[in-house]
Amino acid sequence: MSTDLSRRAVLAGGAAALVARHAEARADAPKSSFGFCLNTSTVRDKDGKSRPITELIDIAAKAGYDAFEPWVSEVDAYLKGGGTLKELRKRVADAGLKTADLIGFAEWIVEDADRRKRGLEQAKRDMDWAAELGCPRVAAPPVGATGGGSKRDDPKFTQPVIDLVAAADRYRALLDVGAKMGVTPVAEVWGFSRTMRRLGEALLVAIECGDARGCVLPDVYHLYKGGSDFAGLPLLSASAIGIFHVNDYPKIGRDRINDADRVYPGDGIAPLKDVFAALRKMNYTGFVSLELFNRDYWKQDPHAVAKTGLAKMKAVAG
Repeated sequence: MSTDLSRRAVLAGGAAALVARHAEARADAPKSSFGFCLNTSTVRDKDGKSRPITELIDIAAKAGYDAFEPWVSEVDAYLKGGGTLKELRKRVADAGLKTADLIGFAEWIVEDADRRKRGLEQAKRDMDWAAELGCPRVAAPPVGATGGGSKRDDPKFTQPVIDLVAAADRYRALLDVGAKMGVTPVAEVWGFSRTMRRLGEALLVAIECGDARGCVLPDVYHLYKGGSDFAGLPLLSASAIGIFHVNDYPKIGRDRINDADRVYPGDGIAPLKDVFAALRKMNYTGFVSLELFNRDYWKQDPHAVAKTGLAKMKAVAG
């Protein structure tokens, strides 16, 4: 019983801290400036493959971004090619950039205990890399909780997590791993997930984890895809957001739209002016990261795509 009471106390403390932060967001705040970041998926090659991370740094720097957001696979390829994390960190700094976040895919949330254990081991490696790079965050999407596959013997089978409080406990375990390295995993909204497809679901996981470091990663496309109303954004506080993904989408139904349909900010129908107004009101001064998977853009000059994306993101940011 004492263990249960202790757990409740921790949960209550973490939830109270996050709710208090949300309350602060309701007060009027001065206009804030954002850090503009390039998610490297935006400038893949014509075949949809990642470019070398050294090239991605060059693209982001020359386009005028403040930071870039690479994927774990890109760091892995660099290391396998003989590079070191120390060298990579220096290259980023010399380019005048920061590494805002690292996109990871560890299975921290899945129902299967063995898979979850392996996922935490992978997350530890990812967060260790992030720490070595001076990167304070690693994205933590609900990998493996998307409900894919129709049969348990199907390699693509993933069982969705129904109990969000259980998901919160698993997120706490992930936070505990990151705490040892000074890196925060960020609970990411995935519109096609069966678990954290809505902003409120991801926020519940962050609140109920019992750790005030809990935070979420909203994404304009995923909020739409998952069915969230953008009117919910003003309920957040700035410190409840780890990083914010920016993109736009055309007039396609939520049930049919997919990643490749994302377009430059301002070229679709997303209420981006309202989104940035909400971020300003809560005094969010973190990074807004351009994340696209548009195959037509991949066929174009990556420097032009990066520069156009930044200009359009700044235009809608106001």
